[in-house]
Amino acid sequence: MGKVNTVLGPVATETLGLIAFHEHIGYGMPGSELDSKWWKTPEQKYEETVPKLRAFHEYGGGTFVDATGICNGRDLDYYKSLSAKTGVHIVASTGFVGGDTALAHFAHASVEYLADQFIHEITVGIGNSGAKAGIIKVGVSRGGRMTDLDKRIYRAAARAAKLTGVAVMTHLAIDAEPAIEIFGEEGLPLDRVVFGHVDDGVNHDKSKDTWIASLGGRIGFDTFGYETELPDPPFWARPRKDRLDHFLRFIGEQGYLGQVLASADANCSPLGWPGVKGHTVNYIFEDLIPDLRAAGIDEATITTIFVDNPADFLTLHN
Repeated sequence: MGKVNTVLGPVATETLGLIAFHEHIGYGMPGSELDSKWWKTPEQKYEETVPKLRAFHEYGGGTFVDATGICNGRDLDYYKSLSAKTGVHIVASTGFVGGDTALAHFAHASVEYLADQFIHEITVGIGNSGAKAGIIKVGVSRGGRMTDLDKRIYRAAARAAKLTGVAVMTHLAIDAEPAIEIFGEEGLPLDRVVFGHVDDGVNHDKSKDTWIASLGGRIGFDTFGYETELPDPPFWARPRKDRLDHFLRFIGEQGYLGQVLASADANCSPLGWPGVKGHTVNYIFEDLIPDLRAAGIDEATITTIFVDNPADFLTLHN
């Protein structure tokens, strides 16, 4: 029986239920939590977050993967409380959203140092919380090209993933060639990596989703709900139909259903920015799954996308 690390301890893979594989409890850039304009009391954060997670659970959601890296606002004791209050499994991340979000302490760290950090958070725990990370986050820095620090983080993530059995999630699928080269050199199979945000409005035409999938990598369509139709869309928004059509081609005529993961990348309680009004993890239930059904996607395929694929991905392989 497979296991997955959650903030309340390891759980059997079979108990994960429907999985929102790329979301955020409260994401912000380093230092945003210290900005008086955006500082929030614990009560305010709970007020913003608990109803969303409770609704997720009531809709049938089982597991919420928090894709928030080191330096971006993780609070593991808070996550543990939220999980206990709502009944939702929460999977926490180690790693970094991108090298440009790593504080100065980590900016010149060696691969060995970074790998040790990730391994400790997976096998011992994050801080003094006792909660173990269940996934490693890596990413491409702003500008769309991997920096030297990005490459060290990717290499460290590959080593930690091989040793601990957790999977790796990338922020953006652009500049994938050096990432794939690093994973290959370190002996990490690409089915242990999901290349994310292939569907966003900025990078979808630069993300070689079918090429990555042909090599065995998993593909994340994980910005569902960020639509140009919104009253105040973010810069990475994309027309709703355009994104959906891209997704349907990928799982249908291009034949990569078994390698796809889908999510909304919503932020329950944003740090340092107002967030996108009305966009929550529950877009999955309120809009995305109905859109898929309307497009003729059957229940077995929906289960593959939101239950089977992410469960296999999150399961510890060691």
